[in-house]
Amino acid sequence: MDESSVHNPLIWGQGSGHANVRRKTPLSVTLAKWILKIAMLALFISWIALMFLFPADFVQKLFEKWIQATNGTIFGITGSLFLLFSGPILLIAVLSIAYLVISGEEELHEKKPSKYPSFRLWTFPVLVDGPFGVVSAAELIGILLFVVFVIWAVYAYTMSILSLMSDQLTFKEKSCLFLEILGLRFGLIGMFCLAFLFLPVARGSVLLRFIDIPFEHATRYHVWLGHLTMLLFTIHGLLYVVAWTIEGRLLHEILEWRDIGVAILPGVISLSAGLLMWVTSLPPVRKLNFELFFYTHQLYVIFIVFLALHVGDFIFTMAAGGIFIFILDRFLRFCQSRRVVDIISAKCLPCGTVELVLAKPENLRYNALSFVFLQVRELSWLQWHPFSVSSSPLDGKYHISVLIKVLGKWTEKLRGNILENSEKEIPFSPHSKITASVEGPYGHEIPYHLMYENLILVAGGIGISPFLAVLSDILHCVREGRPCRLRNILIVWAVKRSDELSLLSTIDMDSICPSFSSKLNLETCIYVTRESEPPLEEGKVQNTQDFSLCPTSKSCGMSVLVGTGHTIWSGLYVISSMVGFVISMGLLDIFYINPFHISSWWYKGLLFVVCMITSVVIFGGLVVGLWHLWERRILAKEQFEDDKLNIDKAEHKETVAREDSHLAKLSGIRYGARPDFKGMPP
Repeated sequence: MDESSVHNPLIWGQGSGHANVRRKTPLSVTLAKWILKIAMLALFISWIALMFLFPADFVQKLFEKWIQATNGTIFGITGSLFLLFSGPILLIAVLSIAYLVISGEEELHEKKPSKYPSFRLWTFPVLVDGPFGVVSAAELIGILLFVVFVIWAVYAYTMSILSLMSDQLTFKEKSCLFLEILGLRFGLIGMFCLAFLFLPVARGSVLLRFIDIPFEHATRYHVWLGHLTMLLFTIHGLLYVVAWTIEGRLLHEILEWRDIGVAILPGVISLSAGLLMWVTSLPPVRKLNFELFFYTHQLYVIFIVFLALHVGDFIFTMAAGGIFIFILDRFLRFCQSRRVVDIISAKCLPCGTVELVLAKPENLRYNALSFVFLQVRELSWLQWHPFSVSSSPLDGKYHISVLIKVLGKWTEKLRGNILENSEKEIPFSPHSKITASVEGPYGHEIPYHLMYENLILVAGGIGISPFLAVLSDILHCVREGRPCRLRNILIVWAVKRSDELSLLSTIDMDSICPSFSSKLNLETCIYVTRESEPPLEEGKVQNTQDFSLCPTSKSCGMSVLVGTGHTIWSGLYVISSMVGFVISMGLLDIFYINPFHISSWWYKGLLFVVCMITSVVIFGGLVVGLWHLWERRILAKEQFEDDKLNIDKAEHKETVAREDSHLAKLSGIRYGARPDFKGMPP
């Protein structure tokens, strides 16, 4: 590292002469983006304030007036509640689409660097060692808001219930009435938390893209909200069970399925499914048997459908917005995963790690920090596994690479399948062809790794995979003169054995950017923890099975429907589905519910869920079909011949030779040691 980077913290931005990554936009576009941001912020604050203050008496009075004023409309109470509690988040999604569309692909210009540290609520760590893991300032604020809301709501509802208690009732009657009403209120609080539960797991949601939170980071919010929501629903059920037990009518109440009012039995089924998902998602169970957690989590369908049957349509609307956004994402992912993607090449490295190169269309955009969900149908039709991308989008227009470490049964089968196919005379013959289905890519759309002057990459074992993509991306940017502020890179990598060093053979820095050493200060600190000295012939690959398999002449690439796909098409998909839902509900009310006087709560709740699903499948599916045709038309114009990745045995030999030369040039390999971060320069 140079002297300036040693004496100054890495968070400081020193002038380097390189351009920083920042958007240069016209004044009109900037103004429009600010207006959209302010509108979305105002909507979000109003939405949060409505739910936060809902237990207050004055809000209850205003709410009753609103219901009375809108009760005679086409959509009735259901439409009123949907507009209040689900309308804001759906409108924010529409405005997010507009924001992403007008942002577009903008020019880059230099940003004057600042030598003062910047503070970001989303990334500044406040809690490091605790039950929530590393928590940023914004996350801590969110956690406190939910905790305060639950405490405040329970207190407000408890005081309100106590004021309703009549002295004419016996103690037993008072106790049962108190428990039942309090249980009802806990269920209402749980519905408010449920409104947020599905938002973080909508992987390709425009909301996550707008706030630039990758799915893998947002998953923790789903976990936190899941624990809180199920805790509230469990207390909701237990309070009713205690009250009915005291009254001696527990079995009768649990089995009751009334038309007018809350249907109890569907609620029992929904809560049972939720409890099963909750228990199997706890860390001890999930780590012991991940497949049990994965398969039981598919019970969310039962949980949602029977919840709608339990509470009816108008109460279900309180949480319908987030669920609808999740359905939008889930259907789009289903459509993308139907595409069978050819594996262009498959290679087993000496350490046992598998490298897969997948075909992709030129117009599918991704980031060096992206990841994909992969399914290999020859191994399993049900299992999907996430893997970090190990290639840079600048490595090639028509392929994307992933590195997979052999750890479990699925990865063992994958490696065995590749080794078996490699021994045949014609690799990937029609009877032995390996295909995959892919969801994604997901992750940050902004290349944050290019926005800093100093970069420290710390990894262990296969964790180097995304950093190989980052390093390749940086080298391409340096070679092509793209905006990149990086001057110093420190790689700290710990592996168990020296054969894992072969992972570095997947990137050839000299061929990407021969003159990178004059523009970039790259330092590597590699630790081989379980070997006290280097092998006799360091870097040589002997008696190992390392194969590269060729694809068929025509490769079927990934679909662009999810991830960082076309913003206009995804926006049309979301808007058409929303409009279709409103039309479906309107037609249902006009031609069925109102004329036939349908009044059963559970039945109307079921119709509401059916309208949500059919609007996405029919109206959204029409846009997806047009999107697919547009994609095929674009693909027909692409020329694959100039950029196809043809890997054969000869190239494999060159790879081995390149590995030898590359490993020979590595400096800073320490055997029998572990990283000492305290002894490293700041």
